Amino acid sequence: MTVLEEFTHVFEPATRPGAPTLLLLHGTGADEHDLLPLGRALASGAALLSPRGRVDENGMNRWFRRLREGVFDVEDLIERTAELAGFVRAATAAYDLDPERIVVSGFSNGANTGAGLLLLHPGLVAGAALFAGGAPLQGREPGPVELSGTRVFLGNGVADPITTIDQARLLADQLGERGAEVEAHEHPGGHQLPPDVLGRARDWFDRAGF
Repeated sequence: MTVLEEFTHVFEPATRPGAPTLLLLHGTGADEHDLLPLGRALASGAALLSPRGRVDENGMNRWFRRLREGVFDVEDLIERTAELAGFVRAATAAYDLDPERIVVSGFSNGANTGAGLLLLHPGLVAGAALFAGGAPLQGREPGPVELSGTRVFLGNGVADPITTIDQARLLADQLGERGAEVEAHEHPGGHQLPPDVLGRARDWFDRAGF
């Protein structure tokens, strides 16, 4: 089995010439179809690459194991993120994608994984739009990677009981300290993606010029 075949996934080619590719990473309990509408809303005509997380938690798909709610198995996160990076490279070759125009977008567990791609595999993606995610390595300080030119949008709720706003702000700081251009938007709600945040993310995507 090839690296590409190891991940159940959906690929939708771009319908607009020169459009970027969105790598879509679902949240806990969802699958490869869950964020396709988000991808279409963020960037009309973009190619969509949407894999399924390979960890099973009581019948729910996830990207990496956790020890309990809000506490990650960081070693597993590192290993699984490396596997996902291999899939992205394989898909880039198989689907003839522009490696400099891939943008990761994820929600919750998928957002944490997308943040892991940025911090552990710099240069793999050109940017990220992450919702309800936080600092993926939790108590560990990420390495001194170079993220200059990487554009990131973060959307988080100040009342989120799952991904606390402190973890979201820590992620913004970690990315910014490594040179990423971060635009963070906080909304008054919880663990969700409100329409106004999606609208701001769509505007950011248009301005980012991927």
